Amino acid sequence: MPPRFFLTTAIDYVNSRPHLGTAYEKITADVIARYKRLCGVDTYFMMGNDEHSQNVYKRAVEQGFGTRPIEYCDRMEAEFRTVWSALDLSFDDFIRTTEARHRIAVQKLAQIAYDKGDIYEGVYEGWYCVSCEAFKQEKDLVDGKCPLHPTLTPEWIREKNYFFRLSKYRDAILKHFADHPQFLQPDVRRNEILRLLEAGLEDISMSRAGQLWGIPLPFAPANVVYVWFDALINYAAAVGYGTDDAKLAKWWPADLHIIGKDITRFHTVVWPAMLMSAGLEIPKQVFGHGWVNFGGQRMSKSLGTSLDPIDVAARFGPDPLRLYLTKEISYGGDGDFTWERYEERYNVDLANNLGNLVSRVAAMAEKFRGLRLKPASSGGRLPQVAADAVARYRKAMEQLALHEGVSAAFSIVDACNEYIAETAPWTLAKDPAQADRLSGVLFDVAEAVRLSALLLAPVMPSSSAEILRRVGESTPMRDLRLERDARWRVDGEREIVKGPAMWPRSDEESRGTARSVAKETVVEQKQSETPAPSVPVPAAPLPAAPAPAGPVDARLTIDDFMKVELRVAKVLAADAVPKSKKLLRLTVDAGTEQRTIVAGIADAYAPEQLVGKTIVIVANLQPAKLMGIESNGMVLAASTDGGKPTLVSVDESMPAGARVR
Repeated sequence: MPPRFFLTTAIDYVNSRPHLGTAYEKITADVIARYKRLCGVDTYFMMGNDEHSQNVYKRAVEQGFGTRPIEYCDRMEAEFRTVWSALDLSFDDFIRTTEARHRIAVQKLAQIAYDKGDIYEGVYEGWYCVSCEAFKQEKDLVDGKCPLHPTLTPEWIREKNYFFRLSKYRDAILKHFADHPQFLQPDVRRNEILRLLEAGLEDISMSRAGQLWGIPLPFAPANVVYVWFDALINYAAAVGYGTDDAKLAKWWPADLHIIGKDITRFHTVVWPAMLMSAGLEIPKQVFGHGWVNFGGQRMSKSLGTSLDPIDVAARFGPDPLRLYLTKEISYGGDGDFTWERYEERYNVDLANNLGNLVSRVAAMAEKFRGLRLKPASSGGRLPQVAADAVARYRKAMEQLALHEGVSAAFSIVDACNEYIAETAPWTLAKDPAQADRLSGVLFDVAEAVRLSALLLAPVMPSSSAEILRRVGESTPMRDLRLERDARWRVDGEREIVKGPAMWPRSDEESRGTARSVAKETVVEQKQSETPAPSVPVPAAPLPAAPAPAGPVDARLTIDDFMKVELRVAKVLAADAVPKSKKLLRLTVDAGTEQRTIVAGIADAYAPEQLVGKTIVIVANLQPAKLMGIESNGMVLAASTDGGKPTLVSVDESMPAGARVR
């Protein structure tokens, strides 16, 4: 039988729209599903909505759907699907607990457990958290409050209902944990549940009396199935339990449940016991991810600390958000989101690093080879770097260390930038004897970019498809396979495609939070700093200074002049500064380091004209911010009154970092 992979996420209450923490679970699950498809595995990725909650019913009443809660749920399904579509999620099935297929599955499993003697009638009393829709033991409360919903006081409830014999299955569940060490990951979750099991289990309520919103028990129709017992069965219902035996035989048991760490007990204790009672196999693995905090505080609807994922995705698009949540949070641990950190990583990882690299490859390919690259013997190190990265990537992704997988992909990007600086294609282009070497360097860099985009495809599907198109990959994304296509290619001509910047750098002005300015170029500095222009030619006339009282010698002494450190630098990359007609951002090799310098020369030079130029910079200026970008230095340029600036340059044989005297 060919490999298959059945992946699920927790289904969500529809009493409100999903927040960014909810989206984190779905995005990371989608990354896993896309990775499995990239590996050629037949994958079934399922999500859904949990609609039989009393919180959902209460919300429906508040919204005017008191007699028609299903209409409220229909409306919320559309809202959830809108959010998931905006995040580019590729689920194969979306189940709702109000669907007929789910009701059939729930009633079948409940009847089997009842006939087996695992469900019995009794009286339950205890603390009940309305938000969790779960009973809480006294020892689990914190200052009398539910630890997950500290703003709510649990209710003491005593009612007659039906119980599931959870205690009966304690030893069997412990044995399953012992026989399957990877059943619950990460290890911190596994250890928590093992301690709970070792302390013993109590039978749990599986029905609620006096309620109409829910699935009636087949053996006691006046009672509805308790929402947690109901909800867990969705995973089997979606693949045919009770309705399609052939589908169930193909896909069950689930290979992986992705859930939040707060509901691991239900999925690794209650759910396995229910499946044992029903005679079904237990899922192969459960992964309890951490929470996404907002500025250090837990993201929660009830606490009012939620972020709408559509609002976040609207900032830069879905792919940068998917990258941030996957790369910046160690999968399994808690993470944090702030707007400032999100923008910083967008600029560093995408605008300055990957996006700039894609633009550099196209610019050099056009300038030196007319956008057509052929393999040649470059003797470079990129093939081995890529091979090592692919191996690390596969190992990390198989272990669900998603953050490490993304880091492996970005290690190729970093190596490309270093390799360009080392080989200096703009210098090779000056020597006809180095033509073959230049062709090899350019082809290798383009090939390495192709591989990095392939590895990032599960995380940034749309962006990766565009990068692959630009570096000459002709295979449709859906047909790419890791085993075949993640190997280094050394055959065939590669046609490179130019395009606009994929991720324009973000700054304060583009967010609308900077101070209003009258001029196009603004330097923001602390009061203690000295302003530093980008070029010696000011963008606007300076105000006339008051006439001195007497003659003053304004000439510099030799000591003053020697304080100015002029050095040779080579332009590695250049791009336009958003919302500016005059400014360009240059990445230069200054000999001992790479620097970003913002220069007001856009009216004289196109960015691609600058790549490879050998220029002179003032190297010891204090940093200054121009349009929100920190500029570390100043380029030397000359101009006539009202004319365009011309860069001061030196012979290209002069190494970067050489002192100009």
